Amino acid sequence: MPREHVARVFRQQAGSCSRQGSPLYAALLERVARDIEQGGPCADVVADHHDVAVDDVLPLRLLGGAHALALTGRAPELAAHFPSAGGVFTPERPDAAWPALRAAMTEEREWLGDWLTRPPQTNEVGRANLLVAALLHLVPTAQTPIRLFELGSSGGLNLRAEHFRYEGPRFAWGPVDSPVRLTNAWAPEVPGWLRAGARRHQALRIVERRGCDPAPIDPLSADGSLVLRAYVWPDQRERMARLEGALRIAAKVPATVQAGGAAEFLSTLDVEPGTWTVVWHSVMRQYVPRAEWADVEDELARLAASATPDAGFAHIAFEPGRHDEGAAFWLSARVGTGPERLLASAHPHGLPAAGRLPADVAR
Repeated sequence: MPREHVARVFRQQAGSCSRQGSPLYAALLERVARDIEQGGPCADVVADHHDVAVDDVLPLRLLGGAHALALTGRAPELAAHFPSAGGVFTPERPDAAWPALRAAMTEEREWLGDWLTRPPQTNEVGRANLLVAALLHLVPTAQTPIRLFELGSSGGLNLRAEHFRYEGPRFAWGPVDSPVRLTNAWAPEVPGWLRAGARRHQALRIVERRGCDPAPIDPLSADGSLVLRAYVWPDQRERMARLEGALRIAAKVPATVQAGGAAEFLSTLDVEPGTWTVVWHSVMRQYVPRAEWADVEDELARLAASATPDAGFAHIAFEPGRHDEGAAFWLSARVGTGPERLLASAHPHGLPAAGRLPADVAR
């Protein structure tokens, strides 16, 4: 039955939120699933989405809209349970916000229905931990000019990733006064290939930073910053702090994110002599139709084939695994037409990461 299918999708996301450290969302999604089965107000809100696929992450769309209600003050009873909105979360009663959320399903049905049409755009800052690590490893010499291009950029926050501070066991890289501190970035140890890259690069010289997204977000606008905040889970204060810091950096470091698909964007790019052209992306591939991704791969192959010793090209990705390697999310990298190499696995939000053995990523 359609209703039972949607409830299963919500329960699956509840389990994922539990594993990813959000007991608040895990408890609320379980209650939402039960309400859908029982034909409650949640069932009415999702009534037009009975054929939803798991990769559409409908539960995160719904709770993103609810979080926005709390952050804007439209649902003060709900905000009282969300730490991100000044409320208090009680671990002993993880579903204490349920009555307020259920009421919002009736009172704000139109608002929540609009959010169900939006793919989540977390612009997760923690994923920069993987992306920058690969960049430090791959770029051959200090001060190599880097042209950085991101697919699925959302608000473009990770286009400023070299301005973040990265810290792990006996390791630190990035500005010491950065408002974004990615602590406990690697476990149990920082891989040797990353340490070597960090020694080679005291800083990264990014001379161009551009991205694309089907629906770009302006992180400097009130609406844009609300969307980015709303998709952070409200009981995960460290994630929210990282986002707030990244918004401050975005106000100082320009980057351009244009509207459009990934393949179309790549078709406008070429390598340039005297620079390295780098394309990266993180946890966005699932939102790209299969036919378009085939075009993306063709464009990446074109750029790789055009690379020369004086005009380098690299492709860096942090995506759900397509590999029989056991972990769900992997950092992969390819230089020019060389082989794809798996460098590390990580939590979906990027922290912590675990590097592979040096022999596995030998250059």
